Amino acid sequence: METTEALIIVDMQKVAFTVPRYNAENVIQRIAALAEKFRRHNKKVIFIQHNGVVDNYCFPNTKEWEIVDELPVHPEDIVVEKLANDSFYKTNLQELLTKHGIEKLYFTGCASDYCVDTTIKSALSKDYDITVVSDCHTTADRPHCSAKTLIDFHNWLWADMTQTKYKIKVIPASEILF
Repeated sequence: METTEALIIVDMQKVAFTVPRYNAENVIQRIAALAEKFRRHNKKVIFIQHNGVVDNYCFPNTKEWEIVDELPVHPEDIVVEKLANDSFYKTNLQELLTKHGIEKLYFTGCASDYCVDTTIKSALSKDYDITVVSDCHTTADRPHCSAKTLIDFHNWLWADMTQTKYKIKVIPASEILF
C-alpha cells in the first residue's frame, strides 16, 4: 500500500560526525527510532546522501561517505545521492516522491544550518506539507555561535516562515503519532 508520508534523513554520514555535533548520540537514537516507526506503519524512509568530488570529504564509496552504523538502510528504504545542499537539485527526489504519492515530509538530519535548511526551503517552494522533527537534527558549533543556538534558531525560523500551501510544523519526535 502506498503512503503519502515519508521520513527524510539528510546526510547522516560518518564523515559528518568526525567533528563534534550537538547532542549527536541522542539525535541519532531518536532518528533510528523514528525510522523504525515509519517502517512499522508502512511509510517511506528516504536517506539523502551527499556525494563529494575527489579530495572532498564525502567522496562516494569511502568509509566516511557511508551512513552512520546506527541508522541502517533497509531494503525497502530509498537512498537519494546529491551533489549540493539542496536535496532536490539535480536529483530524482521529487520524481520518487511523486511516484510514491508522497505529499507530507518529516525532516531530520545534519547539518541543520546547511543541507537540512536548504532542502526544507526547497520542499516548501514545491508545496510539500512539511514537519521538522525539532530534536532530530544537529549541527556543529560555528565561529559566530553555538550549535544549540543554530538549532534553536532554525526551529524558530522554520515554524515562522511564510507558507506557500502549508505552514511548516516543528515538533519533537515524541509528538509524531500514527
